[in-house]
Amino acid sequence: MTAALHAYAFLDEFVLLYPVYVLLFADSGLSVGRISSLFVLWSLTGVLLEVPSGAWADAVSRRLLLWLGPLLGAAGFALWVLVPSYWAFAAGFVLWGARGALGSGALEALVYEELERAGAADLYARLMGRAHALGQAAVMSATAMAGPVLSAGGYRAVGAASVLASLLCAVAATRFPEHRAPAAAPSGHDGWAAAQRAGFADVRADRSVLGALLLVPAVTAVWGALDEYTPLLVGETGVRDADVPYLLVLIWAGVTAGSLLSGAAGRLGRTGLAALLAGAALALAAGALTGRPAGIALVALAFGGFQLATVLADVRLQHRIEGGARATLTSVAGLGTELVTIGVYGAYGLLGPAFGHGAVFALCALPYLVTALALAARRGKR
Repeated sequence: MTAALHAYAFLDEFVLLYPVYVLLFADSGLSVGRISSLFVLWSLTGVLLEVPSGAWADAVSRRLLLWLGPLLGAAGFALWVLVPSYWAFAAGFVLWGARGALGSGALEALVYEELERAGAADLYARLMGRAHALGQAAVMSATAMAGPVLSAGGYRAVGAASVLASLLCAVAATRFPEHRAPAAAPSGHDGWAAAQRAGFADVRADRSVLGALLLVPAVTAVWGALDEYTPLLVGETGVRDADVPYLLVLIWAGVTAGSLLSGAAGRLGRTGLAALLAGAALALAAGALTGRPAGIALVALAFGGFQLATVLADVRLQHRIEGGARATLTSVAGLGTELVTIGVYGAYGLLGPAFGHGAVFALCALPYLVTALALAARRGKR
């Protein structure tokens, strides 16, 4: 399973279209407004499909969804480069959103339950941390390769490489083991509905499950949304446009380090997690408000802390869930993350022009301080 997970995590993010697809849209004649409408469609697709896809994974097969998702993504990328038009881009984003929804919840549930079956659930944090790190390495590799491939073969060459990576990702997903008792994997519409009912019954029966569900979007959403604006924050420090990518690599190096530390920090308790969030929040605010390139090192440190906290929040959720609705509940947490992320995008759009990027990044540290205080004050399970 480790080999399959590592291959899947890398190939899922090794998409050369990622750093250039906005250029493809603009070169095809789309206005900023129409491009923004595509992002909204993408987010809405994820919101609508997140929980139903999790219930489907619980009712049928997690592995099925994990290889089906990349095939949908491959079809979407092919549409973009073969028929470059607004409606082809829209269809591609729907397929891409469906790809993300199918994998969200199913991957975590499959990996955790296979480890639990082998008596190695304590390895979940380390294994998923390494998978996240490989995904981040894939993003950096794809970003480095996209320019030369685009220069050599245009958007069709970049698209062909992206389709190939997605197809190989689907192949890697077929190598996942999946041992589930028949009683835990009902089939058909009744099984799908039963999975949703079982998931929400678990939340009602154990308040610690609800707390773990809420913690995932509280930790994941804000910094995940801010990642889209890091080039603007770096540019505001006064560096040349040609130097912006180097500072972005520094930020991604911090994120990768956070992923790799997940195993060592897997037993970090509630108080330790609160301290981690508070420290990362202070580093984010301080680094963003300096207005200098040196401050980006603190932002990288903060993002590394947030990535580590993201993995640990998922670990806490997986440890709390019992029964056969693991993918459903993980998808509910993913839905919360999607909704909060959309809210952060909207808030940033309103505050950014008025206050500047450094100030908005600093303001976005406040929710993490609130979450840290709530964790520190909470009594009960670690």
